[in-house]
Amino acid sequence: MLPILLLQICSSFAFSPPVKHVSHIQQHTQQNTQLSMAGGEGGETEWVKALEDAAGGTTPGKFEEEMKMKGLLGPNKGAGNPKLSANSRLIQWLENEGQVYLSESSTWGEAPHPLAISTETVDEITNESSGRGLLARRSINDGDELLKIPYDLCITRKSARKALGKDALQDGINEYLAMACQLIHEKYVLGDKSFYDPYMGVLPEESEVNPTFTWPDEDLAFLEGSPVVAATRSLQMKLQREYDDLLGGDDGLIAKFPDRFPAEHFTFENWRWAFTMLFSRAIRLRNLQVGERLAMVPYADLINHSAFSQAFIDARESGDWLFKNGEEEIILYADRGYRQMEQVYISYGQKSNAELLLLYGFALERNPYNSVDVTVSISPRTAEVAAANEGVEEDPLAQEKLDFLTQVGREQTVDFPCYADRYPVEMLEYLRLMMMTPEDTRGKALEEFDFSRTISSANEAAVLKSVVAAVKYQLALFPQTEEDDANVIKDKGMFRLLSYNQRMAVRHRRNEKRLLKRTLAALEKQIRNKGLEGGELERAEGSTLGKVLKGETRKQKSALEDKLEKMGLPVDIRN
Repeated sequence: MLPILLLQICSSFAFSPPVKHVSHIQQHTQQNTQLSMAGGEGGETEWVKALEDAAGGTTPGKFEEEMKMKGLLGPNKGAGNPKLSANSRLIQWLENEGQVYLSESSTWGEAPHPLAISTETVDEITNESSGRGLLARRSINDGDELLKIPYDLCITRKSARKALGKDALQDGINEYLAMACQLIHEKYVLGDKSFYDPYMGVLPEESEVNPTFTWPDEDLAFLEGSPVVAATRSLQMKLQREYDDLLGGDDGLIAKFPDRFPAEHFTFENWRWAFTMLFSRAIRLRNLQVGERLAMVPYADLINHSAFSQAFIDARESGDWLFKNGEEEIILYADRGYRQMEQVYISYGQKSNAELLLLYGFALERNPYNSVDVTVSISPRTAEVAAANEGVEEDPLAQEKLDFLTQVGREQTVDFPCYADRYPVEMLEYLRLMMMTPEDTRGKALEEFDFSRTISSANEAAVLKSVVAAVKYQLALFPQTEEDDANVIKDKGMFRLLSYNQRMAVRHRRNEKRLLKRTLAALEKQIRNKGLEGGELERAEGSTLGKVLKGETRKQKSALEDKLEKMGLPVDIRN
C-alpha cells in the first residue's frame, strides 16, 4: 500500500504545499519499520527525507531536545520542572477545548505549529530572567501566521459577568474590575475545578512579574528622584480604593454575595495579583465585531515584548477567505523572519521604561520610546499671587493666560515627556503662551496667536531656557549622579548582591539621567544655534520649576497618569 500512499501525496502537491503533509508520512514511517529497506536514489527513504527537509528538517521531539541542551526548559534540563507539566496541560486544554493546532508535526489540514513554549527566557543585554516566552520551532517568514486562538477561550468582561452573575457585575462595569474578579474566582475559589485551570497554571505569581506597584518601600527607595515613584504611589492608592469601593464595606460584593465572593479568597493580596496579571498580560483587541475589548488571551500572552517589533495581536472573524462561520478568533502574524530557536516578540505598544516598570515589572536597555516626564509648573502672577509672595510683581496678562488655559483644558502645572534628543512641541507651545509679555502681544488677544510658531526671539529664548531649567531641576531630584550609578553597575560582584528589583531600579534611574543629559545638550545646542544666549529682556517668568507659590494650585495628574487614564484603567486620577 505504500506506493499508493506516496502517489496520493505527490498528486496533492499541485494544490497544497508539501509542508502540510509531513506528519502523516512521519507517523507512517514510525508504524512501518520496513520503510527504511526501500533504499536507493529515488526510493521512499529519500522521498521522506525530502519532505522532512521541506518542513525544516525537524522530527518530533527534536526541538525539545535542543531546548533542553540550551537550558530553555529550566534547571536539570527540565527534569522535575513543574512549569513543563503546566505548559503541557495548557497545550492539551487549548487543543481539546478550542481545537487549537499546536503540534510540531503537520496533518492533512494544518501546517506544523511554528512556536514552542520556553520556560526560561533571558534578556540578551542585562542577562536577567524574563520568564516564559515563545520560540521559533522552525524558520519563520515575514507574514507567516503564528497563532489562532478562539475568542471564546478568552477571559473578558462578558465571561466575567457570565461566571459571577450580571446582578453582581452589572452592565457598564469597568473591564479591568470585572476581569479581576473572574481571575480571583477561577484561580482561588474554583481552583482545579475551574474550566480555566490549565490557563491559571501558567499564569505567574506576583513576585515573578514584580511591577513597581507591588514593590516594598526599601526597593522603591532605589528609584528616588524618578517620576515613576509618584505614579507608583498613586496606583497603589487607586487599587486600594477600587478594592474598597467594589468589594469591601457593607455595600460591597463580599457582603452582598458571600457565596460568590468569599472573603477568604477575595482579599486585597489576590486583588493585587489579578491586576498584576491584567496590567502585564491583557490585550486590547481592536477589530472585534462589537468593537474594542480587553481580553486575557491564553497562550498568546506568553509572548514577550520588544520595542522594535511591529507585530500586534488582534481579532478577526473565523473561517477561510470564502466561508466565515460568524465566530471570532485571535490572530498574530510575523512582522519579520525568525531563525529556528529565536525568541518571537510582539509589541505591547510605544511605552517608556517608566510605564514598563510600573505595569510590567521590567525596563529595556534599548528603548526608542523611553522618556522622562519633566514638570513645568506655571505661576501666572495675578494680583493675588503677587500680593501673597514678597518680591513677585504682577503680570498684566496673568488672568488672560489663566482663562486661556481653562479654555484649552490645561493645568497650571503640567508634565511633559522628554526623549533622548527631543521634547514635545506641546511643551514649547505651552511655555510660549506663559512667557508672553504685553510687548509680544502688540495689542492682540492671546487666542489670535499660533503658539506652534516662534512668537519672538526674546520669547523663544525664555521658553528654551525655562525647559533647560526644568530638566536641570529634574536631574537634581536624584540623590545619586549618573556616574555613581555607573560605578554600582560596573562592580559586578556587588551589583549581583542587590535584589532583582534593586538592580532594575539602578539601571532605570541611570538611563533616566542619561536621557535628561542628552535632552539638556540638545536644548543648549539649539539655544546657541539660534543665537538666543542673551538675557537682556525681562520676561513673564512663568516657570516655577515644580515649586508652588502661595495662591497657586497644584496639578491633578502626571503625564504617566494621563497615559494610564487613556488605557481605560479603573482609577480616579485625583489624589
